[in-house]
Amino acid sequence: MKTVVFTHAAAKDLDALPLDARTAVLDGLCGYAIDGRGDVKRLSGRDGFRLRVGRFRVLFAQDEITILAVYVGKRETTTYRRQ
Repeated sequence: MKTVVFTHAAAKDLDALPLDARTAVLDGLCGYAIDGRGDVKRLSGRDGFRLRVGRFRVLFAQDEITILAVYVGKRETTTYRRQ
């Protein structure tokens, strides 16, 4: 099991989501942190990974014990253009 940590920006992004979307994203992150469940792919052209939860994406970095969520948002927006 890994520990999930949010950057300040990712926490603000998560708080801005509607309650049902926020719950789905948190459930997706918990599922991945506990037993590796989820649609996760390595990002091309930059470091990190993405977790797909319906229309939403979580961009994150990870090591053996920690998942650092960097961005949470809809795919239709500028998800992959953020630095």
